Amino acid sequence: MILPSTAYLFRLTKAVLVLATACMAMLVVFGNITDYSTNFLFVKHVLLMDTTFANSELLYRSIHSPVLFHTSYIFIIVLEILMACCCIKGSWLLFKHLRSDAEAFHAVKKWAVAGLLIGIITWLLGFEVIGGEWFAMWQSTTWNGLGSAERIVSFLLLTLILLQMKEG
Repeated sequence: MILPSTAYLFRLTKAVLVLATACMAMLVVFGNITDYSTNFLFVKHVLLMDTTFANSELLYRSIHSPVLFHTSYIFIIVLEILMACCCIKGSWLLFKHLRSDAEAFHAVKKWAVAGLLIGIITWLLGFEVIGGEWFAMWQSTTWNGLGSAERIVSFLLLTLILLQMKEG
């Protein structure tokens, strides 16, 4: 059996990782839309800060507006949709150019990079920084998504680093 070249397998790995990211984003979007009320509660409680430490000096940051709860949650879903679309297009272009020259293959990475960046913005800035630090999600044992966000950000960053590695 003759195996494909290492360069081809490395390109294939990049395309598969971006496709896997697109699949994850699509499943997250599907879950957030089809189970809106359950996942909405997560956003609501993080913004309310009602499960953080009772004596926290940070409670002045809490938000009590149902309009802002829904707006925040819908904004998250929109970011996830954008991420999924960019990663779908990015993986399609990567698969399409697997056998292209190195310059052409590298040139089509921009959609994949955009999708990964949107995901990093969503889970690092949105969940880790804003949710975790500004709204003190780290204080909650009930509504704490920091572990999941960290896992997702780690995967996205590793995929982005691998994707940006040039051949030769």
